[in-house]
Amino acid sequence: MSWHLGPMTAFDLETTGPDPDTARIVTATVVRIHGAEVTSREWLVDPGIEIPAEASDIHGVTTERARAEGCAPALAASEILGTLVGAWSFGPVVIYNASYDLTVLDRELRRHCGAHLGEVGPVVDPFVIDKHLDKYRKGKRTLTACCEHYQVTLGGAHDATQDALAAGRLAWRLAQVYPEQLGDLSKVNALQAAWRAEWAVNFTDYLRRQGSDEVVDGDWPLRPYREPAMA
Repeated sequence: MSWHLGPMTAFDLETTGPDPDTARIVTATVVRIHGAEVTSREWLVDPGIEIPAEASDIHGVTTERARAEGCAPALAASEILGTLVGAWSFGPVVIYNASYDLTVLDRELRRHCGAHLGEVGPVVDPFVIDKHLDKYRKGKRTLTACCEHYQVTLGGAHDATQDALAAGRLAWRLAQVYPEQLGDLSKVNALQAAWRAEWAVNFTDYLRRQGSDEVVDGDWPLRPYREPAMA
């Protein structure tokens, strides 16, 4: 039986910013989907810093609410890691743009727990899959846009639980659309890593032609950790 026909786990974070090396977790969800049965574990976190207004405008959590109701980031990071490790013992975890969410989690573990993410189990990343297997489609590749394209329900964008559910549904749909490429779970991680690296090279070349010297990161599903430069 193909992986997408059995129970599925999905993971999503909402954070303080777009840079995974510095972003702090604000909300997180790990959701288990088994047919119509859905169970989830959710975290609201006090990130220990001010949540920028532009981030609050996206996910709806203010600094005041996080401080009043959120748990400590060390507790959240360790519990999220334990939940994911448990999920990987059963199968893949679906994460939309995995290299962002997993890198944020790794940095939070390093920052607060003196630990790191360690070995990553099988990941299904609809963001990487869609970009490679339908690379010439015009338009945005956000979760919202991809859900619209594949006619997948997204209950509320930038809500960690709804985003995780939508990512799981999207992975299920992609496995139906591309069974030859995605049917063998033992090869999916290696394929996605290669697809992400290929995209990064091509996009970096494009930026060079536009006069930019930016280097696009191609690591997947986790960006390597680099010690901060000494002042």
